[in-house]
Amino acid sequence: MLLEVNDLNVYYGAIHALQGISFHLDEGEIVTLIGANGAGKSTTLNTISGILRPRSGQVLFKGNDITFTPAEEIVRLGVCQAPEGRKIFATLTVMENLEMGAYTQNDKQEIQKNLERVFRSFPRLKERQNQLGGTLSGGEQQMLAIGRALMSRPQLLLLDEPSMGLSPILVEEIFNIIQEINAQGTSILLVEQNAQMALSVAHRGYVLETGKIVLEGNSNDLLNNPMVAKAYLGAH
Repeated sequence: MLLEVNDLNVYYGAIHALQGISFHLDEGEIVTLIGANGAGKSTTLNTISGILRPRSGQVLFKGNDITFTPAEEIVRLGVCQAPEGRKIFATLTVMENLEMGAYTQNDKQEIQKNLERVFRSFPRLKERQNQLGGTLSGGEQQMLAIGRALMSRPQLLLLDEPSMGLSPILVEEIFNIIQEINAQGTSILLVEQNAQMALSVAHRGYVLETGKIVLEGNSNDLLNNPMVAKAYLGAH
């Protein structure tokens, strides 16, 4: 098992944001967490990546407890996040943004290999490598955020709302790339409000509601589940 989350409880002050959630992700999988705004999806990713600290519970990566490991160390271990809202460095060029993603790497050849891999996945970033991040379109910024995360060559990529604010054509493109990244051997934990899209690329999914997991299953079962269809897929 690549990632195991056991009985995680996270608070913001008095607010109990994650209420004892448990789930797992196997090597090679795309697993998605779906749910409404405020369900606890981003909180889950931020806790796994070390940005937030749980009050109780455990996060295991490759069998090792990383619950209280510093965020930078978690990146070194092979877990990297492309955050919600992209959070690229607007005043740095595309190339400089990508180099920032490689800050845990010392091997120049390895960095070059990772850069070539990112440019293969995102040819548009190669074309715009000298352009400032802030002048890119929303879709290109999303590509840059994912590309930057890939520069650390993660075994587990955490993606937070990659389709947010993008046109349907770009959403399709980003999700095709997510599948390609997975096919190249990177496991992915995907948080996404576009449940239809997320379940169409994921192997399995978990449904979060107000800090609790209320449903889990393989993607097909969840896509065909009446409760999921009504709440998240726009079915009546």
